[in-house]
Amino acid sequence: MKKLLAAIARAPKRAASLAIVVAAVIVPAALFAWGPDRPTFTMANPAPYVTFNSITDNPTHGDERNFVQIKEASAPNSTYGENVTLTPGKEYEVYVYYHNNASSNLNDENSQFKGIAKNTSMRVQMPATVKAGEKARITGFVSASNANPGQVWDEAYGTSASAVALRYVPDSAVIHSNGAVNGKKLPNNLYTTGTPLGYDALNGDLPGCNEFAGYVTFKFKVDQPNFEVSKQVSKAGENKYAESVTALPGGEVEYKIKYKNTGTMQQDNVVIKDKLPAGVSYVNGSTQVSNSKTNNQWTTIADNDVVARGINIGSYAPGGAAYLKFKAKVASNDKLEKCGVNTLVNTATAETQNGSKSDTANVVVSKTCEEKPEECKPGIPAGDERCQEKPEECKPGIPAGDERCEEKPEECKPGVPAGDEKCEETPTTPETPKTPTETPKELPKTGAGDDLLALIGTSSLIAAIGYYVASRRAIG
Repeated sequence: MKKLLAAIARAPKRAASLAIVVAAVIVPAALFAWGPDRPTFTMANPAPYVTFNSITDNPTHGDERNFVQIKEASAPNSTYGENVTLTPGKEYEVYVYYHNNASSNLNDENSQFKGIAKNTSMRVQMPATVKAGEKARITGFVSASNANPGQVWDEAYGTSASAVALRYVPDSAVIHSNGAVNGKKLPNNLYTTGTPLGYDALNGDLPGCNEFAGYVTFKFKVDQPNFEVSKQVSKAGENKYAESVTALPGGEVEYKIKYKNTGTMQQDNVVIKDKLPAGVSYVNGSTQVSNSKTNNQWTTIADNDVVARGINIGSYAPGGAAYLKFKAKVASNDKLEKCGVNTLVNTATAETQNGSKSDTANVVVSKTCEEKPEECKPGIPAGDERCQEKPEECKPGIPAGDERCEEKPEECKPGVPAGDEKCEETPTTPETPKTPTETPKELPKTGAGDDLLALIGTSSLIAAIGYYVASRRAIG
């Protein structure tokens, strides 16, 4: 870079600025985002007024509108470019070029110093976080109160395969120039409100022409907050931890939880919380913690916060870890939920300012229950005659399907169904009694019975006549 600055100093003063080499390949500005759209100039024909980064034919830089570039800071032989792949834990360096394109003959008193930029400043910005696959835009702004346009800007990009955070490295901004300001650190407000540039001093005054050009570099780090939490269980006193353990009703178990910071940034106020399932109860005063603050020795915590609101186990730098363990008692046989095998799932959670994660461990316990006789119906044991299904009957004593169950059609006469034409009665014509044509010559003779009836009839007639004559006499 010293050679490049020397090349700027040796360049003809009336020519436009000799740009600093930032990439081996000249990249057309149309491929990248810059702004605003503005008049452009050439090396042979610099601007007749104050304007920044508008030369289009710089032989080493190409189009000066493309003035922000980026590279990996720690990679050997890395070069500046428009795009980088962001990797958690690595640092990146951003280069922001500035050049007042006003012709050098406008810097003197004869031109009323109208070629000198006033209140020249630079500001940079970038996102705090980047989603997986998303492009992070790192933007540089150069402005002056008498420039036209008043501010110009350009972007470079970083892409990450996973969600990351971008952290500006404090005190990393440095200005590079042939002037007295060379090598000075710029304040951290470069990343917020902006900071003045200059040549003899950081006072905002910047003459036009290539010898007064320069650049600013700053660094940022790619952070990825991440952590892991794991949960295991052992029978109390055995120290044989696993994802699952078989225990007896009423027995004790011991849970162990591990937290580790696997990210690239410190995590503060980490809280460990445990949720016990039904069938397991906390043993008071059994919680212990082990981390760097306890010299990695188990230290008792005399409360039950781990299964209530949780325990704050402190802050952890990348790679830092902590362990927590406590005892619990399995419910007695009669308190277990169901007969047979019960799997009691316990969940541990680590809560951080970057989110929370959980893991589980299982206690398997069997409940013994009395065997009850099998019943075909409530209160009726299987095999009882009452369990037998009786065949359906169409009539008492006649099983369904019997031919006697069939309904016979109504008959008007035997063998003649009701409604048949044969059921209709045919009227008969009565015979007219014949008139006798001859008078019998003699009455038929009668037997003794007939004579008796005749005698009774004659006696009755005589009595009646006598009764009538007597009644008449009485009247007369």
